[in-house]
Amino acid sequence: MQTKLNRRLLAIWLLLSAITVGYVWIDRSANHHGARTASTVVTVSAVVLALFKVRVIMGEFMEVRGAPTLLRRLADLWIVIMAATMLGLYFAGKAAA
Repeated sequence: MQTKLNRRLLAIWLLLSAITVGYVWIDRSANHHGARTASTVVTVSAVVLALFKVRVIMGEFMEVRGAPTLLRRLADLWIVIMAATMLGLYFAGKAAA
């Protein structure tokens, strides 16, 4: 039992690390001739990756995965609301600029 749990945690940790490395790669690609540039693709990718990491962390390390259905659905709803809020504010700010 303990070995299976350790393998699962190792796999989750590797997944989270890979997502972090992926974000760093995306962030590095936002350079334009040495100058940092804002990009909608980079911003949306960063938000999506961050919220995916939040969902994995909530499910595995905060044990929401084994929680009652209502709590799992509320946690997923919170992530959707956060995504809509962050992306909505980004696009509203971009439109206003």
